[in-house]
Amino acid sequence: MFTRIGLLSFGGPAGQIALMHRELVEQREWVGEEQFLHALNFCHLLPGPEAQQLATWIGWKLHGTKGGLTAGLLFVIPGAVVMLALSMLYGFAAHLGWFAALFLGIKAAVLAIVVQALLRIAGRALNTGFKRGLAMAAFVALFAFNLPFPLVVLGAGAVGMAVAAWRPALLALKPDGHAAPTTSPPWRESLRALLLWGAIWALPLVLVLSLLGPHHVLWKIGVFFSKLAIVTFGGAYAVLAYMAQQAVQGFGWLTPGEMADGLGLAETTPGPLIMVTQFVGYLAAFRAPAPFSPLTAGVLGAVLTTWVTFAPCFLWIFTFAPWIERLEHATRLKGGLAALTAAVVGVIANLTAWFLIHVLFAQTAVLQAGPLHITLPDWTSLDWRAAVLAAMAIVLAFRFKWSVARVLAACATGGLLLMALHGHA
Repeated sequence: MFTRIGLLSFGGPAGQIALMHRELVEQREWVGEEQFLHALNFCHLLPGPEAQQLATWIGWKLHGTKGGLTAGLLFVIPGAVVMLALSMLYGFAAHLGWFAALFLGIKAAVLAIVVQALLRIAGRALNTGFKRGLAMAAFVALFAFNLPFPLVVLGAGAVGMAVAAWRPALLALKPDGHAAPTTSPPWRESLRALLLWGAIWALPLVLVLSLLGPHHVLWKIGVFFSKLAIVTFGGAYAVLAYMAQQAVQGFGWLTPGEMADGLGLAETTPGPLIMVTQFVGYLAAFRAPAPFSPLTAGVLGAVLTTWVTFAPCFLWIFTFAPWIERLEHATRLKGGLAALTAAVVGVIANLTAWFLIHVLFAQTAVLQAGPLHITLPDWTSLDWRAAVLAAMAIVLAFRFKWSVARVLAACATGGLLLMALHGHA
C-alpha cells in the first residue's frame, strides 16, 4: 500500500496527504479521522517533510517501529530512485543545447508553481492581523536584511510561544476543552529511540570523516544537510531559499538556474518535494569527485544527502510519537507553530522573489547600505524567452487551473519550440 502511495504521491504535501487520507482513512479505515488529524497536527510541529512523517506515524501506529520504518521508507524510495536517475542524466547532459532549452521552460513553470504555493499557504495561514505582520516581518528580514533563515523561523516560533501565553487570540488559538492524559510520560521509550536513531543518523558522517577527512565535499554535504534537517519547519518551499543561498553563494555547488532546475525535477517526481536536496548533493559531489569517478561521487553524494535528510524524520517520529496526545494540549507549543507557519509565508515570498530575479534575469546586483543587503535585477539582462514562458505558466496555472505536471510539460515544450524558432531566426 505505501509503495503505491509513494509512486502516486505527486503534487506536494497537500496532494500527498490527501492521497493518504483517501486510501488509509476513507477506503481502508486503518486509522480514524480524529487520529489522522491529530497526527497531522503533530507532524506540523516537527522539522522535515510532514507527509513522509505522517506516513511513518501511520505505520508506527499500526505495527510499531517495524511498521513505521516500512511505511516511511516505501513512501520515500520511489521518488528517491527517480530523482537519482534524473540527477545523473542532468549531470551528463546539462551542457547540451536541447537540454538547456527544456529546462528554460521548466524554470519558468517553477516560478508560477512557487507563486501558487505562496498564495495557497498565505490564504490558509494568515487569518489574523498579527500573523500577517509576522509574515511581512519575515520577508523583510530575509529579502532586505539577509538575516539567517534559522534565526528568522525559530525567532518567530519563540514569539508565538510568548504570545500564546499572553494573548492567544492574536494567533487564532482556540481553548483546549479536553483533559490531558493521566498516564505516566513515556520517557524510556523516547530516550531509546533518540539514542538509536541519533546513532543511525550520524553513522555515515562518522565514516566520511574517518575515511575522507573534514575538507572533503561529502563531509560538507553531510553536515550541511544534517543542519538543514533540523530547521526545515514549514515544508520544502520554506527552506529552499536558505538551501539555495548556501548551495549557490556559500559553497558554489550550483548556479541559481541549476537550483531552479532541481526544483523543477522534484516537482515532476513522486514523493516529498524536499527530495530536491538529493539533486543538490549529487551535483556537489559530481563536480568535486576525487578520489572517486564523477558518477560514483555523485551517487554517494545523493545517497548521503537522502540519508541525513530522512533519517531525522524517523528519529522525530519514533521519539515523539508516544507523546502525541500530550502535545495536543500544549498551548504554547501550538502558538509557536502558528507563528512559525505565518513566518513561513514571508519565507516563501522571499523564495518567490529569489526565483523571479534569477529565472528572468541573467545578471543581478547587490545594494548594500548599512544593514540593508538587497539583491536587485539588472533590467538590461532580461531573458525575454523566460518571461514569455513564465507568463504562459501563470495563465495556465491560474486561469485554466492546469495541474503542476501539465504546466511543467507545456512550458518544457515551449522552451524547446522557442529555442528552435530562435535558432532559425
